[in-house]
Amino acid sequence: MKRIAAPKSWFIDRSAHMYAVRPNPGAHTLEMGLALGTILRDVLHLAVTMGEIRKLLIAKEVLVDGVRRKDHQFMVGLFDVITVVDHKKHYRVILDDKGRLHIAEIPAAESAIKVSKVVGKTMLRGKKIQYHLFDGKNVTSDITISVGDSVLVALPSLQIKKVFPLKEGAHIFLTKGKHSGEVGQLKSLKGSQAVYQREKEEVETLREYVYVVGEKTAEMTIHAK
Repeated sequence: MKRIAAPKSWFIDRSAHMYAVRPNPGAHTLEMGLALGTILRDVLHLAVTMGEIRKLLIAKEVLVDGVRRKDHQFMVGLFDVITVVDHKKHYRVILDDKGRLHIAEIPAAESAIKVSKVVGKTMLRGKKIQYHLFDGKNVTSDITISVGDSVLVALPSLQIKKVFPLKEGAHIFLTKGKHSGEVGQLKSLKGSQAVYQREKEEVETLREYVYVVGEKTAEMTIHAK
């Protein structure tokens, strides 16, 4: 696709190349995901051409959420973790306060965890419940979790380590809307609306935009340092 037509959320140099790699359809929307090749070439500068990136992905280990990926068009989205094994470097996809995707370097220990929002659930046999996560993954558990809550999972096993309920006092991140990229403390929920505190100001937003990232503080990197 032509770079000039790429989503505004893609924080890329639109004059560097005429075309940008369009990611394959994945768990994230086009606005909330970038092709792995674009990140490796245009953001991390691990090669000059996409041909070199394709060779790199075949020859060297590049992990997304702990799983090796070889397709340069693989979609990497918000809060996904990228690990370049040879370089011993780890990164998380984040969103700035202007709604643009960025890549933030994170410590090795943090690359093994992720906070993911529960967006749906299905009852299975044996009273097990399959929870559908924000990033398209599914986890099965007998833990009672509500849609809208978030879970801290280990990568790549997806073992649930902790549950962060969607409730008053939770530390939240806004994924969409004019306040996307902002963080605050959830004050109240009423129907489809939510109110959170940002510094000394109370702000109203839609409930669906709210993503719990921790109890009092974020359990993972959500902003560039």
